[in-house]
Amino acid sequence: MNVDALQEVILAISEQRSVDAILLQITEHLGEALRMDESKSGPLTADDALVRIWLIEPGDKCVVCNHREVCPDQRKCLHLVASAGKLKNPRKDWRRLDGLNETAEGWSRAPLGVTNIGMMAKFGGSIATDMMEPGVGHDGLPDWGPAEGVVSFTGRALLYRKQVQGVLAVFSRRKLPDSTNNWLRLFANHAAVAIGNARAFEEIESLRARLEEENQYLRQEVTEAVGASGIVGGSPALKKVLQQIQLVAPTDAAVLITGESGTGKELVARALHEKSARKDRALIKVNCGAVPETLFESEFFGHVKGAFTGAMKDKPGRFELADGGTLFLDEIGEVPLAMQAKLLRVLQEQEIERVGDTRVRKVNVRIVAATNRDLKKEVAAGRFRQDLFYRLGVFPIEVPPLRERSEDIAPLAAHFVRLAAKRMNRPVPRFSKAHAGQLAAHDWPGNIRELQNTVERAVILAQNGPLQFELPQSVLPRSVPTKTPADDRTSILTRDDWKRQERESIAAALKQSGGRVFGDGGAAELLNMKPTTLASRIKALALR
Repeated sequence: MNVDALQEVILAISEQRSVDAILLQITEHLGEALRMDESKSGPLTADDALVRIWLIEPGDKCVVCNHREVCPDQRKCLHLVASAGKLKNPRKDWRRLDGLNETAEGWSRAPLGVTNIGMMAKFGGSIATDMMEPGVGHDGLPDWGPAEGVVSFTGRALLYRKQVQGVLAVFSRRKLPDSTNNWLRLFANHAAVAIGNARAFEEIESLRARLEEENQYLRQEVTEAVGASGIVGGSPALKKVLQQIQLVAPTDAAVLITGESGTGKELVARALHEKSARKDRALIKVNCGAVPETLFESEFFGHVKGAFTGAMKDKPGRFELADGGTLFLDEIGEVPLAMQAKLLRVLQEQEIERVGDTRVRKVNVRIVAATNRDLKKEVAAGRFRQDLFYRLGVFPIEVPPLRERSEDIAPLAAHFVRLAAKRMNRPVPRFSKAHAGQLAAHDWPGNIRELQNTVERAVILAQNGPLQFELPQSVLPRSVPTKTPADDRTSILTRDDWKRQERESIAAALKQSGGRVFGDGGAAELLNMKPTTLASRIKALALR
């Protein structure tokens, strides 16, 4: 044996920090270091030896594995991760990891305790034999050894901190001397330490990348959340939502939050997280409507370096960032059908694979989803998977629009006045009952988001003076008394009467304008409304 060559391989693998690079160094160069006593049978060339490495990983190909019937535990097994050498057929290469055969994918896994490879992995020892018997070979692949002229085999378990990581094996077309097993034990110890350290380094790098992504995300969230310190209001409709939050927050049940745009669905998700046992971990948000369709998988599950053009480094996905915490899937109705199937599998199995990676990663994530769509109609139309809908909607929470919780408008407006003044470093303007009445008369098609923007604009325009709110004229202001020519008595419109008259008024304007909303002679001009406000009301009332 060439000791100098062996030392060079040991030195080469000790300088690597990547598991893949170490495996490549071992399989490519260990064969070159194999030299027998020339006085016995001549030098052993790299062509005469096959070096293979298996590592213990979670079971992932159990359905196609040819050892499935004899596998004692499908939760983990030996994965063939590296191989180097030459076959007699020059068109084939022992670097293949599918079992030396294009159709032998099922041989790339070996159960613990089955075949010589599996026995070494289970008990942490070594095996050396002179002949490869016909039948199932030492690595479980039938008949390939005799067909390739393999006559000697030696293998050693890779032990790191008294734990078996895998197996290193050498198959030779020439008889290996007894000393080979001794130096292979020494070499395997160095290789195991190098692989163990590289795995630890990769784990540290993965955690560092995850922390960087999480910190960057949290800084962004803190910036966006300034002014959204909690849920404000005391209306019966809001109290019902708060009761639902208190009920479901301590559990890990998936929650589906529905409601119109701008009603505060994200605040509900944040409250669910803060009142759960996961509050010490991150609440990670994904706006599904803002993710390009081609990047959905990378955004959700992450990717490894080189997985696609532009993937310059490993990047954890949102599921990994939310591990141990809560993942908020905003606008879940925007997820493409092709991605819905993958999302469903992850929700069921709590396992992910980064794009371009074969490693399965376990995650523990609580899912909270939100949408302003009617997902039942989306399911009926074939645009949303029914099984995913039921998986997400274990506990549905509907957030009412602002027009249905008019009691909350005044406290919300006062709250936004204080926050806006604080951000602008100005004295807090006086918010009066007259202001509250003016805001309560508006229908707020944009809900809380529209109210917050209106208040902030008023604070900017006030310039340390009185507040003045600029509101578009509603179609029919709420609770405004009307008089009829025949009867001078004041009649109060009920909510249903107001909505019916609003619908009839808009329908009549649309009919008169020929269905046009914008422009001269359009329905918005006839109703003396802003076109955008009218468009929101048409959508809310489901008018054609």
